[in-house]
Amino acid sequence: MSNGLTLRKLALVDMEAASNVFRTAFDARLPWLAGLHKPEEDRTFWSGYLFSNCAIWGAVLQGELIGVIAFREGWIDQLHILPQMQGRGIGSRLVDIAKASHARLDLWTFQKNAGARRFYENQGFEVVRETDGADNEEHELDILYSWRRCA
Repeated sequence: MSNGLTLRKLALVDMEAASNVFRTAFDARLPWLAGLHKPEEDRTFWSGYLFSNCAIWGAVLQGELIGVIAFREGWIDQLHILPQMQGRGIGSRLVDIAKASHARLDLWTFQKNAGARRFYENQGFEVVRETDGADNEEHELDILYSWRRCA
């Protein structure tokens, strides 16, 4: 997919739209966790912690933010694509930006998120370990993935 799709680094002014993409995608993929945070908490998280600590890139189609990735040295903290835009290569293009910036990337996802697991494994990420979820606020079984650039 490339007709009209642009990828760009996001600014602070984009964080409300980024938090909306996050919430829409998260709730669609993990409906049993919907409502864990209020929209203002999402906006604060994106405009505060993530914006201060991560490079945040977005996929924009016809002026609308449809996908976001937040990454930092060694980590992908967030990757979300609007549900109706998934399966079109947008996530792969955003992950490629992070891969071009770092030789090693780790990330967490929930074990129940089969779509995310399939996606990351197709992107060359490998399972490092699975946990009982005691260390995440959702208390969901999770999984640590890792990717290393080949020499």
